[in-house]
Amino acid sequence: MSPDVYRVLETICTAAAIKGEVLEVGAVAGPDSLLRMPCLRLASRRIGINLAQAADDAQCQIIQGNANHMPNFVDGQFEAVLCNATLEHDPYFWKTLAEIHRVTATGGLIVIGVPSYGGMGAQSFLRNKPLAGWLLKVFARLINSEVLRAGTVTLGEHLFPGDYYRFSEQAMREIFLADLVDIKVCTVMQPPRLIGSGRKL
Repeated sequence: MSPDVYRVLETICTAAAIKGEVLEVGAVAGPDSLLRMPCLRLASRRIGINLAQAADDAQCQIIQGNANHMPNFVDGQFEAVLCNATLEHDPYFWKTLAEIHRVTATGGLIVIGVPSYGGMGAQSFLRNKPLAGWLLKVFARLINSEVLRAGTVTLGEHLFPGDYYRFSEQAMREIFLADLVDIKVCTVMQPPRLIGSGRKL
């Protein structure tokens, strides 16, 4: 996980001062687990769900299961549900989203991180480098490259086990965080990753 993404996720969770149960969807064992963030030390229980395997350590429990259907968890069980770098690998991500909303308590925090895509044209990738952007624009005209003029920068494909989607900020706000309050969405890195959060009504 990128240190930039980790910092944003930790900032969101620190501000929430989570003391109840926390679920990480797509959790992995070891130092990359969001369940190991120092700001979650006071959480009463830290649980992860992973499609491939279960794992236990001193700080958290990871159960094996499909997040499309989480019968082990009751409605409103978790004060916070975290899901980063997972939904793009889920062919039925909308089922997982429904389960995330179901198991989150009223007033609970939902935090989601997904890959996105940059603005139109590779020039948007060089937004803070005007000379490089201008040179790229000239080069695109010279070689008549529609991809360079209007293409979109995205995170490269990476199979865990599959890689199906990239998402817009509109999808984050209107689908992932639908019916939540205190919604915040930010873009981190290039190629961009969206991180969104909100509280369940």
